[in-house]
Amino acid sequence: MRARSWAAAILICAPVTALAQGAQVPFGGLKHDPTEQVEITADGLTLDQAAGTAVFAGGVKVGQGTLRMSADRLEVLYAGQDDGATGAVERMLASGNVTLSNGAEAAESQSATYDVAAGTILMEGDVLLTQGANALSSERLTIDLNAGTGALDGRVRTIFQPSATP
Repeated sequence: MRARSWAAAILICAPVTALAQGAQVPFGGLKHDPTEQVEITADGLTLDQAAGTAVFAGGVKVGQGTLRMSADRLEVLYAGQDDGATGAVERMLASGNVTLSNGAEAAESQSATYDVAAGTILMEGDVLLTQGANALSSERLTIDLNAGTGALDGRVRTIFQPSATP
């Protein structure tokens, strides 16, 4: 929460701002390999084999390669439930204090949906994206991990730090 407060202060006080309705941003650092294993830790886990779901709650941390996500709650939905067998992870639904990071790039929101097969993440609700010293905020952020791109929708506010050299 301290990072969110600090970033909010920057958004309010920074002298260099630009406002836009919808914006494209590069996400080179958030590319990933969907074949890498996913590791999840949490305070608790509830399984529903019939529904093909696993619900992790409390201090949830997810890692896949260099991609990291944390949230209060994470529901994992598995594919291939028709025959009763547990299939591959299809989607992850994160909620509450969601943070996604990879190196110098990080995003925060109220909720996120990670479509593992498609390699996309949709973050919604009070989205705050930081890329180094730059900050962007909006209501929705769609990240294409395969292309290394992202799109911000809703009322978008951006802050870019100018270069120190002329």
